[in-house]
Amino acid sequence: MNLDQNIIALLLGILEGATEFLPVSSTGHMIIAGDAMGFTGEKASVFEVFIQLGAILAVFIYYREKFMSMLRRENWVRQDRLSLAHIFFGMLPAMAIGFLGHSFIKNFLFSPGTVIIGLVVGGLFMLWAEKRHKPITVHHVDQLSMLQCLQIGFFQVLALWPGFSRSGSTIAGGLYMGVSRKAAADFSFIMAVPIMLIACIYDLLKIIDQLQMSDFIMFTIGFVTAFIFAYLSIVWFLKFLNKSSLAGFAYYRFVVAAVALLYFFVF
Repeated sequence: MNLDQNIIALLLGILEGATEFLPVSSTGHMIIAGDAMGFTGEKASVFEVFIQLGAILAVFIYYREKFMSMLRRENWVRQDRLSLAHIFFGMLPAMAIGFLGHSFIKNFLFSPGTVIIGLVVGGLFMLWAEKRHKPITVHHVDQLSMLQCLQIGFFQVLALWPGFSRSGSTIAGGLYMGVSRKAAADFSFIMAVPIMLIACIYDLLKIIDQLQMSDFIMFTIGFVTAFIFAYLSIVWFLKFLNKSSLAGFAYYRFVVAAVALLYFFVF
C-alpha cells in the first residue's frame, strides 16, 4: 500500500493515540498497520517511538494535579496516598526485565505473528480476570499499597510481549487482586508516563541519527495527532470503566487477531 508519508503519519498518529491506553495493544496495532502500509525500517521505528511522546504528554496533562502533588518532596514516599515510591515499585519489574531482555524483545517479538499470539493470549487473560477476580477492596488509586503496586508491576511484565497490552495486563492483574477497574486504570496510566518516557528516550538515543529535517512535518503530524486522540481516549475509557467490563475489548482483540492472521498468513 503506497501512501504519502504525511497521510501515514496522520493515520498512525490516530491509531497510536486511540489505542495506547486501551487494553488492545497499541504496539500490536502499530506493527500490523505499519506492515500493511509498507511503513517499516529504521525511519518507521523512530517515528513510532517519537509519537508515543504525544500520548505520554496527554496522560501528564490529564493527571497533572496528581503529578504535581507527587513531585512535592513531602509526597515522594507516602502510605496514605499514591506517591513516587508507589510508582517506583510498580515500574520496577518491567523496567528490570525490559532492560535485560531489550534486544531479544526488539529482534524476535516485533512481528505480526507474535502480535497475533499476544492479542489472543492477552484477551483470554482479561476474560479470566473478569471471571476469577477477588472481591473489590481497593476503589481508589490512593488506596493502593506499595506491595500491591509491585504485584501489579509484575503483571505489567506481560506487556513486554507486543500484543499483550500494558493497560490490559495491569488492569486485569489489578482486578484479579481485588482492585477496581478504575483504580487499576488510573495507576496504569500514571505509571505509564515515567516508564514510557524512559523507554522512548532509550530507544530514541539509539536511533536519533536516523532523523532528518525533511521528516519534521511528518513527525509533527504524528505527535500532535497522537496527543489529541490519546487524551480523548483516556477521557472516554475511564468513563466506560465505571459501568462496563473488559470483555468487549477481549472480543475485539480476537477479531483483530483473526483479521491479521488472514491478511498476513492466508491471503
